[in-house]
Amino acid sequence: MSDHYYSNRPSAAHDRRTIEDELRGRKVRLVTDAGVFSKGGLDYGSRVLIDALDIPVGASVLDVGCGYGPIGIAAGILGAGKVTMLDVNERAVELARENAAANGIAQAKAMQSDLLEAVSEERFDVIITNPPIRAGKETVHRLFEQASERLNSGGSLWIVIQKKQGAPSAKAKLETLFERVEEVTKDKGYRIYQAIKGN
Repeated sequence: MSDHYYSNRPSAAHDRRTIEDELRGRKVRLVTDAGVFSKGGLDYGSRVLIDALDIPVGASVLDVGCGYGPIGIAAGILGAGKVTMLDVNERAVELARENAAANGIAQAKAMQSDLLEAVSEERFDVIITNPPIRAGKETVHRLFEQASERLNSGGSLWIVIQKKQGAPSAKAKLETLFERVEEVTKDKGYRIYQAIKGN
């Protein structure tokens, strides 16, 4: 079986490279590797999501499916008080940890986790995800369910999803779990949804 970015332990030979980018006005250097999502540079969906994010200063933030860490790092740049980054892929977790430290996001930690299992006892103000669409609709909807349970009252889940990859059904699912679901922006078929938990 070939590796997917949601493999626990990628077998692909290492191919570490450093990319330079800008996240919310700050220049960053990010190390990527084979066997992780979007290894060649920040994917368009994540860029649209990062540019749309509104993070309350001091918020406790969870980045699910963090890859090598750009979304969690952006949350730190925006003033999150605590950033927890999760990925099922151990190589991605190591990179996220390394990249957060290298870019001065001292309040960030990265952990290996199947969806939100590793934080089942924690609560967050903001959860962000570029969901693992290729893992299937059932997995993505389970992520939404777990996120709704892990959010503080008034907290919000931010997601990016393409229309052709199931944005309408994702929005319908979110509306069964959250008090309010807003389409914050759309760009080239990508939709950014903010789902807000009731008080």
